[in-house]
Amino acid sequence: MNFFGKMIGFIVGWRFGGFFGAIAGLILGHLADKKLYELGSVNSTFFKNKLTRQSLFMQTTFAVLGHLSKAKGRVTEDDIALATSLMQQLNLDDAGRRLAQEAFNRGKQADFPLRQVIREFRLGCGQRADLLRMFLSVQVKAAFMDNELQMAEKEVLQIVAEELGLSRFQFEQMLAMELAARHFSRGGFYQQSGSYQQGSYQGYQQQGQYQNSYQQSGPTLDDAYKVLGVSATDEQQTVKRAYRRLMNENHPDKLVSKGLPPEMLEMAKEKAQQIQAAYDLICKAKGWK
Repeated sequence: MNFFGKMIGFIVGWRFGGFFGAIAGLILGHLADKKLYELGSVNSTFFKNKLTRQSLFMQTTFAVLGHLSKAKGRVTEDDIALATSLMQQLNLDDAGRRLAQEAFNRGKQADFPLRQVIREFRLGCGQRADLLRMFLSVQVKAAFMDNELQMAEKEVLQIVAEELGLSRFQFEQMLAMELAARHFSRGGFYQQSGSYQQGSYQGYQQQGQYQNSYQQSGPTLDDAYKVLGVSATDEQQTVKRAYRRLMNENHPDKLVSKGLPPEMLEMAKEKAQQIQAAYDLICKAKGWK
């Protein structure tokens, strides 16, 4: 984040308004820095021009989705349909759709420089951990849209996670969290009045594919723990800290101000709703206030 606006605001405010003027100038300067960061451009050798951070986020998202589709051997009609479905969910305009399609097609190429693209993306996002995790979350969610994660897809996601600065343990934990979060999606938990079922999901490997199979329909208490990245034996304070941290990391407005495309705001909101629903379920089951 730039500090130029805050510095100028503080100096001007102090000169004309003393202490309180400096505080007001600092606040206005902070808002100016945020807007300059949001509108600022970044370089991309892969996309060949200067982009806003939000455009970089969007194009990198679809380029990696194209690479994920190709990793399975060949891009099928189902893969194209999934990408098209995501474009529709994001309500992209014609220009945005063309950019997304071009990025997707470039990601399918055999010489797609995955590590280079992700490194440039990470630098373009200012290495902001919450924004980078949201990017990976979108990729994992898209990979599971067909209810399975093939080994080739997982290997691609592992490379993305590695270049974004996540350890293997953090990556595996994110996979478990995303799998569990699928049972807290709209139309599921939100319409069940906070009810839960005892049971658990199983992630198993079969013929090189990772699939998720639920023993019961609807979210389970085990799902809720995995969404928050906690265990059943954790104390209330530990669970609450995990919940607050995740809500802060996935706050939609904060993510947009840091570079998340406005079109992905609904995805961020859904992520926050899943976290809230999981926490509410645990509190109800434990009798916590």
